[in-house]
Amino acid sequence: MKKIFLILLSIATLGMYTSCIDDLDTEPITELSLEELLASDPNAVEGLVSRLYSTFALTGPSGPGSSDIDSPDPGESAFLRAIINLQDFTADAMKNRWGDDGLDQLTTTSDWDRNNKFFKLFYDRAYYTIPQCNNFLQALDVADFPDEENIVAETRFLRALAYYNIIDVFGKGVLATEVNFGQTQPLPEASRIDLFNYVESELLAIEPVIRTTSSYGRANRYVVDMLLAKLYINAEVYTGTPRWSDAATYVNKVINEGGYSLDSNFVRIFSSDNNSSPEIIFPLLAESLTSQSYGNTTYIVNGSLSSDTMPLAQFGATDGWTGHRASKGWYGLFGNSAAELGASNDVRASLFWTTGHNFEMSDYREWTDGFPSIKFRNTASDGSGNPVGFSATDFPFYRLSDVYLMYAELAIRGAAGTSMNDALTYVNDVRTRSNADAVGMSDLTLEFIIDERARELNLEGMRRSDLIRFNKFTGGSYIWPWKGGTASGSSISDDYKLFPIPATALQANPNLTQNPGY
Repeated sequence: MKKIFLILLSIATLGMYTSCIDDLDTEPITELSLEELLASDPNAVEGLVSRLYSTFALTGPSGPGSSDIDSPDPGESAFLRAIINLQDFTADAMKNRWGDDGLDQLTTTSDWDRNNKFFKLFYDRAYYTIPQCNNFLQALDVADFPDEENIVAETRFLRALAYYNIIDVFGKGVLATEVNFGQTQPLPEASRIDLFNYVESELLAIEPVIRTTSSYGRANRYVVDMLLAKLYINAEVYTGTPRWSDAATYVNKVINEGGYSLDSNFVRIFSSDNNSSPEIIFPLLAESLTSQSYGNTTYIVNGSLSSDTMPLAQFGATDGWTGHRASKGWYGLFGNSAAELGASNDVRASLFWTTGHNFEMSDYREWTDGFPSIKFRNTASDGSGNPVGFSATDFPFYRLSDVYLMYAELAIRGAAGTSMNDALTYVNDVRTRSNADAVGMSDLTLEFIIDERARELNLEGMRRSDLIRFNKFTGGSYIWPWKGGTASGSSISDDYKLFPIPATALQANPNLTQNPGY
């Protein structure tokens, strides 16, 4: 059984993590200050840092019905659920049929505005995590406790990860740190470049000091290297200046020093026993009994199933929410019909449910239009396991095949420290692991890489960012079903490369300005 470190802390301790999103600097109310708690029990630091990690995996401290942030539906407030909504449903691969106000606009990449609740929930989640890290870092600065340098580095990583998502999704925000924690005046707006420079400086500062090994689910040096690589590979989007060679530096560190290897069993990476996979660099943990959430992989598994057309028990689930289906923007990369998918040797082509479903998504609200993805499941990789209501499958937030494909992209872009021969080896390692045919050097183009990233990494929370980096998200040069709100797809404005700043954030801080087009 995997070790779950998402410890549910005592009520008094949890009081320290109460915050008001409208005021990022509100002092938490608690029976003991963090400093007093750490002074009385230095070992409490492990439970406290675990609570910070849990803000990326759970919705709140008291089970699936609780939320750290203001949300009418606690399940909607989860970090991972927001990532899937904003990164995958807005792009070419996945669509949701529920018709919820807000979610409907995401899945059709149309009519975005500042009142969309899903933009608010993602903004609030990030700016819940950030002040908790700031508060914790302040306390750590005056306390003595075991493994001090590493705990501080982990906390700074989690804060940098929250900021990275603000950079990617909204492009700007405010820069709240332990230095200005407690300031009563609204903080000034920080530009995308300001936030980029801050995250870069934080990661570069902690990279040499954080441990090279860690408990499963905790950050180590190579997790930091992954975030640096992600920051640099998207630097041209974020700052206007490409940083391909800098990205290659940290990709190489993960490959050559991290000790990770491709899992010989592709399905295991997305099954309940994926904690034993040698490929996962950083997971968001899930557990079906002690750490239940409607927002972790439960959202992906249950949301992709329906008893109308599918046997739920086959995937270890008791509930199917009849929500998510892939479109031909994803499975069309394996073939032009269900029969072609079924005839493919590529294991990845088999991870769609085609029986009773139509290849074409004529109506995204019709469950049988499009193929549900069965990539994630609650069963173990050998198919064993009793059906459960909540997923115990960890989310592979960073994994090695992503790194290999990043390397290949960087080699094609001419990054120093890469070679096309190594790029070809890494791409074919990824493909042949799934029984796909090997490719030749002439196949290695940026067009091939963006498609291979889709075949390998869709429904893993990065598709929108990938399409933007490859100049395929906006405009009309690349069209997918329901892009721009039409069944055949249509061009969308470049304004859609960023989401609007939520209305509540603008109201709370008059220093914030809206993104163009909204």
